[in-house]
Amino acid sequence: MVDLTVYSSIGVRSAAEELFRKFEKQSACRLAVTWGTAPMLVGRIEAGERADVLILSHAGIDALRKQSKVLAGTDVTLAGSGVAIAVKAGKPKPDKTLLKAKSVAYSEPSAGGASGVYFAKLLERMGIAEQMKPKTKYPPAGGFSAELLLTGAAELAVQQKPELLHVSGVEIVGFLPGDLNLVTEFAAAVMTGSENAETSKALIASLRSPGAAAVFRSKGLDPR
Repeated sequence: MVDLTVYSSIGVRSAAEELFRKFEKQSACRLAVTWGTAPMLVGRIEAGERADVLILSHAGIDALRKQSKVLAGTDVTLAGSGVAIAVKAGKPKPDKTLLKAKSVAYSEPSAGGASGVYFAKLLERMGIAEQMKPKTKYPPAGGFSAELLLTGAAELAVQQKPELLHVSGVEIVGFLPGDLNLVTEFAAAVMTGSENAETSKALIASLRSPGAAAVFRSKGLDPR
């Protein structure tokens, strides 16, 4: 049985877990998956760690390609997602004014997650960063901000839509409005030096199938 090592962004976890299980059933292959934010995983690869398949943001794949850590011709775009806001299921929809929220959870910017970095900059751009600081809650690095809704630690959660949907018991309010929204595209590639390049390519191909597109769509991602 072939073992594949996969480093994957949590941005696609809700869909990828289901698709990985299907691939394992259909092939003589076991997947060892490491989850994290794309910048965290890029940093680990740059520090010398190795994987067969990389599923990261486009920016993450591009950064590794420039360092010759991506096998030429294997990178493909999988799906994209926007930044959304969620509340605990059953709770009233919030007023659109963030300043009226009692507490807001989003990824700590220092962890490098696209939504956390972007939302922190957005608060600065809106001129309310200082007012929001006492209300801000962070999940553990690489974690899901919506989990803080379930514990009551936060009233609102902001993250990529599929990351919010990964947590059961929450409800999506909507995307950040208009040009305030950020769409992140996720891509997959085989890492240079993989000893299982052909099987890795087969896994990536399975993530591009019509069936996979339906799963991505059901989990809040827009297949590309």
